[in-house]
Amino acid sequence: MPPLRPRFRLGLLAFLILLASRLSAETVLRIGLIGLDTSHATAFTEILNNTNAKDHVTGARVVAAFVGGSPDIESSISRVAGYTATLRDQHGVRIVDSIPELCRKVDAVMLLSVDGRPHIEQARPVIAAKLPLYIDKPMAGSLRDVLEIFRLAEAAKVPVFSSSSLRFGKSTLAVRSGSIGTVTNAWCGSPASLEKTHPDLFWYGIHGCESLFTVMGTGCESVRRGKTEEGTIRTVGTWRGGRTGSFHEVKGYSGKASGTLGTADVGAYEGYAPLVAEAVRFFRTGVAPVAPAETIELFAFMEADHESARRDGAEVRLADILDRARRPAP
Repeated sequence: MPPLRPRFRLGLLAFLILLASRLSAETVLRIGLIGLDTSHATAFTEILNNTNAKDHVTGARVVAAFVGGSPDIESSISRVAGYTATLRDQHGVRIVDSIPELCRKVDAVMLLSVDGRPHIEQARPVIAAKLPLYIDKPMAGSLRDVLEIFRLAEAAKVPVFSSSSLRFGKSTLAVRSGSIGTVTNAWCGSPASLEKTHPDLFWYGIHGCESLFTVMGTGCESVRRGKTEEGTIRTVGTWRGGRTGSFHEVKGYSGKASGTLGTADVGAYEGYAPLVAEAVRFFRTGVAPVAPAETIELFAFMEADHESARRDGAEVRLADILDRARRPAP
């Protein structure tokens, strides 16, 4: 057989590269779940696995799950059996006995356990397996653990990110992209039910705090916990340059941002699909939609709020909270 001409060889190479890229883009990622004690497990699986769902996200499928569950949190352990049955019986998800076994069956992992405290130990085998990892809110049960998870991921060169779905509301993202210029003041609100095992805002107030950091960005210097006339939480943060941002405990999800070019409503909840789509994109690219520095500052804000409440509303500097979290655990 005569040798291929140079021009033909180049054309064939280009075709093979194009074919490989198309196959890569069309390959369905195998997703593993950790923690079947939250409605997010069934909701995310419905979005990914049900092609008839109105908000179906293509390109990935949940194929395996590790049950998890926290016996000392009623809202966790009481829901495990039901959510496990739904994933197994309605979506064909394989239930495995350990996280290392899960990692051998999947391409990427969503850590969904409703309790943030076990996240660091649940993340370790995923990071060791070099799998991209999305961690649902709260990323951990303490700022110290958030820092450690990011340290482990960076050392292993494993992409990790964490976020609430509230970060991806259209108006919220538009403001972040500059629709009203530089944001000078904002408030964002969400429910803020408490769980005694976590700092106050970690459990549910994190949703409103996530919206707040999406529009304000990093640069928060101090936090002061206060209360409204109705006795609900109102936490005010001071950013560099005199900007201010606050979290309000409210019944729904809302907020308003003021900038150099006007004002805008922010903080709306628009379902889980935008977050799931971002997670799938992240699994394919390895590029996190939220920088670790911003997530770290968000958790420092919430831990500073908890410290301020403990000190009757005293102002607490985020730098002090971060310094404390970076010291060796007692």
